[in-house]
Amino acid sequence: MIVLGCNGFSRVSEVFAEHFGAVGTERHYLLGHDAGAALLVDGELVAAVEEERLNREKKTTDFPVNAVECCLEHAGLKFSDIDLAAISWNFSAEVLDQMLSGITSAPTAPAAKLGLLSNMGKLFTEVVSHDAILADFAARTGFTPDPEQVVFVPHHLAHAMTGYYMAGMKDAAFLVSDGRAEVFSSLTGEIRDGRVRVFDESAIGAEYSIGLLFAATTRYLGFVPNNDEYKIMGLSGFAEPPTPNPFLEHIVQLREDGRYTFCRPLETDNPRSFEPLLERYFGPVQDSLEYMARVAAAAQEMLTVVTSHQLRAREAKTDLTHLLFEGGVALNCLNNTPLFEGSRFDDLDVSFGASDTGITIGAAVHAWVGHPDNAGRVKPAPPVTPYLGPEYDDSAIEQTLREFGGRVVSSRLSDDEIVARVAQLLTEKVVIGWYEGRIEHGPRALGHRSILANPHFPDIKDIINTRVKHREPFRPFAPLVLESDAPKVFEMGRKARSPSMTFVFPVRPEFRDVIPGATHVDGTSRMQTITDQDTPRLAALLRQFTELSDVPCLINTSFNVAGEPIVCTPADALNCFLGPEIDYLVLGNHLVTKSEASRRALT
Repeated sequence: MIVLGCNGFSRVSEVFAEHFGAVGTERHYLLGHDAGAALLVDGELVAAVEEERLNREKKTTDFPVNAVECCLEHAGLKFSDIDLAAISWNFSAEVLDQMLSGITSAPTAPAAKLGLLSNMGKLFTEVVSHDAILADFAARTGFTPDPEQVVFVPHHLAHAMTGYYMAGMKDAAFLVSDGRAEVFSSLTGEIRDGRVRVFDESAIGAEYSIGLLFAATTRYLGFVPNNDEYKIMGLSGFAEPPTPNPFLEHIVQLREDGRYTFCRPLETDNPRSFEPLLERYFGPVQDSLEYMARVAAAAQEMLTVVTSHQLRAREAKTDLTHLLFEGGVALNCLNNTPLFEGSRFDDLDVSFGASDTGITIGAAVHAWVGHPDNAGRVKPAPPVTPYLGPEYDDSAIEQTLREFGGRVVSSRLSDDEIVARVAQLLTEKVVIGWYEGRIEHGPRALGHRSILANPHFPDIKDIINTRVKHREPFRPFAPLVLESDAPKVFEMGRKARSPSMTFVFPVRPEFRDVIPGATHVDGTSRMQTITDQDTPRLAALLRQFTELSDVPCLINTSFNVAGEPIVCTPADALNCFLGPEIDYLVLGNHLVTKSEASRRALT
């Protein structure tokens, strides 16, 4: 059975701009962001890619026509081969009734209600209804799917099934938390034999979304919501949360049974509705690290307290010992480690597709597992690799190098020669673009489209932030480490591995002076563990580098500059390499440097 998962809408950004006032970059951060596609063939995930990697528009909401074609091409399939198309949203008539009922019952002026009802009607009929999505699919692909072969999967169930599949399809409890789905912002439940049971009493409406509250704080501090929340995580390390914490004292109220509310509901159509409260409790926004760190630390503590409150209440509802945490809030890796350590669960998984990048996978899995032909056939699945996107072979790389002519100089080396040469280069204060194999899936570079550097140099973070990535100087960098070495370098607690860069761990005191460039101001690192099985060439590089330097980690950050998606094609990599101050580029088996003419152009 062939199942295609999709996320993205052709006109959603235009509708939000026209009817909801979301303009500029914010038009891509409300609904359908992280558009993409995934393909299951007889239950095996064979391809998945985000549309932004292909259309080069960061966080795009557009219909994923390029991603769909890429997945089908990888598998050698046509549209007519698809048995099921799985959409990672389900804006049914019942959901519309719930949304409209919420608007009419809200304590809002009648004129404002009428306007919002009209705008929601346009969004529904033009973009997100079943009929609108089917028409969009046909218009963009030229293929009209049989409505009987299209499965509309509730957004949070798609999130849960993403985690379930990537954790091997073993029975597990789940917590899903994000900005908002159709009408909710958070659900808990469990999955047994592929069947989902939601703890209905745990559902949190979008009007009390901690994801949206955290996004509102992100916007308040001058960053892009639903994209820059990791900057708040980074800032929070520069301060202790204030006592008492205004979020927990005045804004968020914890309720019985793991629920919570706010002092007043969020106005989900007005993303700035909480800014007067933030200003009241924190004072007017100041462009200073001290002020921003204080607000960020308060928001981070709020998130940690609320999710722990949710989880403690849910632990008693299930006898399962494995927990899945999915949704955009699960990308807050600073929260994940204490959440797990304070729980009774034996393990907690946060997948590389925890954000909306992964819901195409979960939607496809949900449709596949739920199909009558597969009843009773669910069994544990093998580990899933994140390297699911397009790959460009040596001939494509060499053709691209020829097209860049006199701008670069390259030499082709064997795998062993590449590893040895780059390991030696990294003993110096250099920055290297590392490009190999299929592009990784998800928001974080996991070693196939990465920028690497030596974390032993204390100022390497400043060099990469200011000269290469062109981003804020307070931003930390993640180290990668061999899984076998991780407990020696980091205080891992009950975790044995972190392959998806979704947990933060304290750096052991004796290693803080060894890897200062990858140690945040609070003494922690959001690290990635790697193995010979997962990334053999990268593992070999790290092993040789460690032998040469006695440094057991490498800095790994995404191969892009601020505002751009992670590079995908060889041309993307070369263009990125030629712009900022990256010293070397490994492009497959080619070691690339800038030509003398390119160097002169940069000076």
